[in-house]
Amino acid sequence: SMHCSVNMSEDGEDVAVFFGLSGTGKTTLSSTPDRILIGDDEHGWSENGVFNFEGGCYAKVIRLSKEDEPEIYECTRRFGTILENVSMDLISRRLDLNDDSLTENTRAAYPISHLPNATRKGMCGHPKNVIMLTYDAFGVMPPVVRLSTGQAVFHFLSGYTAKVAGTEIGVKEPQATFSACFGAPFMALPPSVYARLFMEKIKRHNVQCWLINTGTIGDPYGKTKRISIEFTRKIVRAVLNNEFEGIGFKDDPIFGFQIPEGCEGIDSNILDPRRCTTDLEDYEKRAKRLAKDFISNFKAYEKEVPEEVLAAKPRL
Repeated sequence: SMHCSVNMSEDGEDVAVFFGLSGTGKTTLSSTPDRILIGDDEHGWSENGVFNFEGGCYAKVIRLSKEDEPEIYECTRRFGTILENVSMDLISRRLDLNDDSLTENTRAAYPISHLPNATRKGMCGHPKNVIMLTYDAFGVMPPVVRLSTGQAVFHFLSGYTAKVAGTEIGVKEPQATFSACFGAPFMALPPSVYARLFMEKIKRHNVQCWLINTGTIGDPYGKTKRISIEFTRKIVRAVLNNEFEGIGFKDDPIFGFQIPEGCEGIDSNILDPRRCTTDLEDYEKRAKRLAKDFISNFKAYEKEVPEEVLAAKPRL
C-alpha cells in the first residue's frame, strides 16, 4: 500500500505516482485538466499495475485558490461534498476557506466523480515516473532533482518535509519532520518491508524517480515566499513530458542527487538554490544542518537496507 496520489495520460500509457505528506501538493498537482486522476491518497501496486483504494478525495482546502486550484475549488461548492472544519457564515451561507481559527487542517471529502478528469475504474498500469513531494521550508532542496534507485529508496524511507506556520498550527519556526514511506501512520508493516517492495518495483518496471520541492527555494521560510503552484505545475509537466531528457545534470555536493542545468521555459537560476539564494554562506549552513537531520533520522534503517541505499545518505 502507498500513501500517494496517481494520475495518467489520456491514453493510459503514462502513469505517474505522487508521494507526499500533508500540505506538499499531492491532491493539487495530480488534479489537472490534461491528465486523468486515479486517486489522491491511498493506492496499491500489484503485478498488474497501480490501483486506488477509495473512490474519493480528501483535499486540504485552507486558503484554497479558485485561480490556482480550480478543479478542487469547484468541488467545495458541489452537492455531496463533505466539508470538515470549514467556517461558514450562518446568515449568508458563504464559506470562508481562509479561516484557520479552528485548525489549519480544513478538508473537503468528495467522490472522485466530482472531478471532470477522473476515472471511476480506479486502475491503471505501472508508473513511468514516481514523484516525491517535499515542502522544504529551509530553502535547501532544489525545485526538482533526479534520483538514482538508491536515492529514491533513501528518500522514500526518509519521508521528509517541514512543518511551518501555515501548514501546522502552533508552529512558529520551520521544523524538519520525517515520516517513513511518506505516511508512517498508515503503514501496517515495518518501513523496511515497503522499502524493499518499492525498490523491487521501480527496478523491475524501469521507473524514473524525482524529488520535487514545493516549499521555498534558496532562502528559508520567512525570507522568501513559497514557490508558486503555477511554477511547480510547470516542473511536473516537464518531468512527465520528458523535457529533462538530453539536458545536463550536476550532482549536489551534499545530497548527491542530480540537479538539472536547464529546461526550456524555466529559469535555470531557480533550478539551483545556490544560484538564487541571497546568502550563500548561510545556505551552506542550512544545507549541512538539514543533511545531519537526514543522517540522524536514517540511523533507524541502516541495518535493514542494502549498500546501494546506504550510499545515498548525504555527505558532510
